[in-house]
Amino acid sequence: MSEPRYPFVHVDVTPEQADEISGLLFELGASGVEERDETTLQKNAASGLVTLVASFDSREEAEQAIAELPEGLVGRYEEVVGDAWRDAWKEHYKPYTLAEGLVVRPPWEPYEAKAGEKVLELEPGRAFGTGLHETTRLVAQAIRTHAPEIAKATVLDVGCGSGILALVALALGAERAVCIDIDQEAIDVTVENAARNAMQDRVEASTTPLEEITAVSPIVLANIEARVLIPMAEELQKHVAPGGLLLLSGILVPQKDDVRAAYPDMELLADPSAGEWVLLALRKAKA
Repeated sequence: MSEPRYPFVHVDVTPEQADEISGLLFELGASGVEERDETTLQKNAASGLVTLVASFDSREEAEQAIAELPEGLVGRYEEVVGDAWRDAWKEHYKPYTLAEGLVVRPPWEPYEAKAGEKVLELEPGRAFGTGLHETTRLVAQAIRTHAPEIAKATVLDVGCGSGILALVALALGAERAVCIDIDQEAIDVTVENAARNAMQDRVEASTTPLEEITAVSPIVLANIEARVLIPMAEELQKHVAPGGLLLLSGILVPQKDDVRAAYPDMELLADPSAGEWVLLALRKAKA
């Protein structure tokens, strides 16, 4: 019996195009889309670009998707033979330190916590956010920095992805986390990851729009992207309690000033960067 063959399409895009073209690939029939850049285990094709790797059920669908890509984008067809590729990446995914005293491990890798360490178990591969991306690390490290003031608090995670940042906040002392995302799969993965870490009773996850949430939180997380953070500025600020923190990431360094300008009434506490990404740590004025 011949081995199964799996069709893929590779497309190089700018970081700003990544979400839009990923969505288009799904509309064109992709069953999954992986992003590769300088920070991922499998690197992208060219420095400064993101390579989108979309899987399809048939060669015909893949080739049709290539034909329908916007002008200026070139799709490359690849066919992988056999099933070994499905799990090959797991051998590269080891426990790693996400922030000081906080380790993330995949389910198949045992890890014995050192004194004072917190360990989160995370199943990568579904939804966005394994902790390997620089934006996730930036937010996790900022949560660590401000851990004393979020003790016993409720955290709001907007665009939660895999839920990793909410789980980081809970591991570092927050009492509860409210997680929202427009993607139902992200919500499902967040719930699964919370259960893996015995945090399911402390996490409320849903696709509820931000404007329908009435509560305010002393810490709000939004690791999304600049083109979303700017129009959401007014709504995000409404959900930060007086004197509270707003941690924004998913921002490319050249976009920092534009995002900062959308939040003029908040104090800038820090703007650490990693690679081409930056985080804005903002504080709302006390009432």
